[in-house]
Amino acid sequence: MSRIGIFGGTFNPPHIGHTRLAEHFVKELKLDRLLVIPTYQPPHKSADNLASGEDRINMCMLAFPDAVISTVEMNRGGKSYTYDTLCEIKEQYPGDELFFIVGSDMLLSFNRWYRSEEILDMITLCAADREDDGAELEMPEFLKGKRVIITKLPPFELSSTQIRECVSKGESTQGMLDEAVRFYIDEKGLYR
Repeated sequence: MSRIGIFGGTFNPPHIGHTRLAEHFVKELKLDRLLVIPTYQPPHKSADNLASGEDRINMCMLAFPDAVISTVEMNRGGKSYTYDTLCEIKEQYPGDELFFIVGSDMLLSFNRWYRSEEILDMITLCAADREDDGAELEMPEFLKGKRVIITKLPPFELSSTQIRECVSKGESTQGMLDEAVRFYIDEKGLYR
């Protein structure tokens, strides 16, 4: 049985905060494989200035060189719901243990996700407590008794929106983006 990490997102673009979170859990949980899954269309937020699926997949390949970049949501099209994706992954990797990686902000709203109870039956939910204010991240009541792992990770506040703004103004993204990802963005004229 393999231990597989699943890390989904819009990745518009994938940045150092994303790679840092994924690398943390790969090491912490001794994962055998990491699946990075760019969404076709995020269900919970508007996709302003969304790069094409092909560009986001290519950027993920640069940002996560040791991961498997899955096109399961791109191939399906439409809004990407985690439940549907996990059903497909369970078929591809029967018998393997699945660890679903999210930021602490997603953990707190997880009960509002489409078919959240069924998702929790399929995976171990993994979140990083970013220790922003020194207080412990409190386990939400709806997650008690479920397979949930919360680990400490020093805060690193960064958003793809912030990066797109820097790119559009021609500003440096050093320390925010992998250099290969920034080169790709500039070569393709993304976020201008």
